[in-house]
Amino acid sequence: MNECRTSKKLPEALGLDDEALAAFYQPIIAMDTRRIIGYEVLGRAVKGDSVRSLGPFFGDERVALEDHILVDRLLREQAFAKLAQLEEPPMLFINLKPSWIYRNEELGELYTLMLLDKYGIDPRRIVIEITEESFNGSMDGLRAVIDIYRSRGCLIAIDDVGSGFSSTDRIAHIQPNLLKIDIHMIKKSATHDGYFGVLRSFSDLAEHIGASLLVEGVETREDLARSIQAGARYVQGFMFAKAEPGFRDPNCFAPMIEAELEQHLQRFLGTERYWQGQAEQLADQLVEIVKTAGYPVNADEWIEGLTPQIYEPCIRVYLCSEDGIQLSSNFCRESAKTWKREEQYRGINWSWRPYFVPNLVQLNERRRSIVSRTYTDLDSHARIRTVSILAAPGLILFMDLQDMERAAMRL
Repeated sequence: MNECRTSKKLPEALGLDDEALAAFYQPIIAMDTRRIIGYEVLGRAVKGDSVRSLGPFFGDERVALEDHILVDRLLREQAFAKLAQLEEPPMLFINLKPSWIYRNEELGELYTLMLLDKYGIDPRRIVIEITEESFNGSMDGLRAVIDIYRSRGCLIAIDDVGSGFSSTDRIAHIQPNLLKIDIHMIKKSATHDGYFGVLRSFSDLAEHIGASLLVEGVETREDLARSIQAGARYVQGFMFAKAEPGFRDPNCFAPMIEAELEQHLQRFLGTERYWQGQAEQLADQLVEIVKTAGYPVNADEWIEGLTPQIYEPCIRVYLCSEDGIQLSSNFCRESAKTWKREEQYRGINWSWRPYFVPNLVQLNERRRSIVSRTYTDLDSHARIRTVSILAAPGLILFMDLQDMERAAMRL
């Protein structure tokens, strides 16, 4: 094990008891390759077989900024020296607080870039992970420094997405390559629709800004399954390994990842096939109704004639023209046999909804029905899916169905 030795006096706040500083490495695994693609560098105090985390030291706001930077630099150089010895080095995720980055820029030095030159390391192997902390400096100034790292080829990650420093406006400002989400949000999303919605929003945000999701703190197979469901490209946590003094075989977790990906695929396919089956069943039902009742002339009367034949999971039904204008009232289920008519929705324009135009383009004589993904209803706040059915040329019937399947399959 390489340990940090220095002629500089180490901070008393470290509380070293004949211990040596050592850089440890926690593996980060990619879903696409199923391989370890990199390691997060973490500080440890080591004495024989005893290993102690330096997390409390770095999290102690009473410790001087200079002392934090001194210890971090010692650990960082040890990690870079280790990386330089490998023919096919993994990526290293280096934790930097915004205040450290800002301070080093003021001093006219970026230590990480100095280490890259000193050890001849490809900058594309380094991920600058901006950790969560209160930061009152200039965001423009911070972005300018981050852009220097980026221009050299380093990747940028933001830690603890959804808390503190990593608010969405700062994510947009920094435009990171990776968004790092703590497992606690993943766990909460399993039983709380609010957290599920927030998590999905981060997944959508990552997609829109060209970033990847990394979930840390994965401890169980359930955590891994939820991370995959959330769209994580990378995962790390005790399920795979704690931080260790060395690197592992890149393929050592591949069988575990393969098995979970296969289960996820089968589960996802089963859910979507179920819903597509529901949509096709409703479309077939509508065809038979049209044969008997004809095409709609008066939209409300036509839907009112449909309601006795609409099966129970459907909680709302309405008819729109192909330009998005709602032609009918909303018909909302009150009980198995009774429906409430909400006339105030007649004339509403729904073309602004994200799903409307894509559905309109896809619906035709060969594909009469489309089912949306699960979302939260604006009025009832229930988790629903919307089935769009081509009722007649230029007319689309929308049916909102409670997502009982998602509730049953929720991990």
